[in-house]
Order: sequence, then C-alpha cells, then structure tokens
Amino acid sequence: MRQDKIVQFVCFETTLDNDQFIAQWEQFTKPANITQEVTLQQSEKNGLFRYIAQYRCTVGEFGFVFSKARRSPHTPATSIRVDQMGGYSILQFQRTSDVKSDESKVFAFLINSEGDLNIYNKICPSAKLNIYEAYYENCHYTHILEFFVKNEFAEELVHQLKQYDVTEIRIYKESVTEIS
Repeated sequence: MRQDKIVQFVCFETTLDNDQFIAQWEQFTKPANITQEVTLQQSEKNGLFRYIAQYRCTVGEFGFVFSKARRSPHTPATSIRVDQMGGYSILQFQRTSDVKSDESKVFAFLINSEGDLNIYNKICPSAKLNIYEAYYENCHYTHILEFFVKNEFAEELVHQLKQYDVTEIRIYKESVTEIS
C-alpha cells in the first residue's frame, strides 16, 4: 500500500453471527464507482461480535459512501451499533498482508498522542506496526496503531499498551473477508 492512501475505519458491534452480519453489512457499504479495498475483521467476546472495517482509497479518488439501506418488510430489524471513526493517512506501514492463522491484529486507538510514536515500535519488537494518522479534523482519534503479532504474544502486547496513553485496545484474530 502506498502512502497516498486514505483508510476509513468503521467499527460495528452486534450479537449477529458472521453470516448474518455480512448480509446486513453489505447493505451499508456502497462503493461509489471507485476502486477501493475493504478488509473486514472480527472479534468475539461473551456473545458480542465486534467488527472493524478498513476501506482504502487513493487520496484524490476518495469517495467513501456508507449509508443504511432501506429495510424491506421481510428483513427483521437488527441491532448493529456503528461507529464511523474517520479517514486516516498512513504514517508508518510495516505490513501489507493480512493476518496469518497464527497471528492476531491488535488495534490501539490514541486520542492524545503528542509524544514520540516511536515508543510503540519498541513495545513488541517481533510485531509489525502500521500507524495511521487522522486525515480529517473530525476523526475520533489522533492515531490508530495496527499491530501484527503472533497469537501467543497478543495478550502481553495488550498488557504493555495499557501502560501508555492508549484510549482503547481491541484484538482481532480472524480476517473475515477482503474485497477489492
């Protein structure tokens, strides 16, 4: 991925399983005749599923469209909480491929990151780290950190991240789908 990309992050929370959620999610996402890549990842805890979608577009062609489609009378209402976190530019990109079966993705969300971001590169030397910086003023976070780490080190990384000024941490072990 090149540095001239914008990555739009959208999070979802629901009790729907993967297949049910994907059917609903496809109604929300509508590419506006542009080439974009989408990666949708899943995490589950106590019957609550969390999904994070990363929509990638070139800066000059950015045309993210996300809207709730009309529900037909035959489609039951579902509870999906949507959090549009905003569009982010790529500040550091160490990993271009998705997670492997023995890996996890750990996302850390920063609200106030005035300090040196290089400290996050040192937390887990074996991890690969992608750093996204807020591109628009209305983004939820100043930075989003995306760590690629072996499954056995994921919980330790989370523990280490909690010692820093990290607003929220989420672990995703499964890549649900990638759409181009």
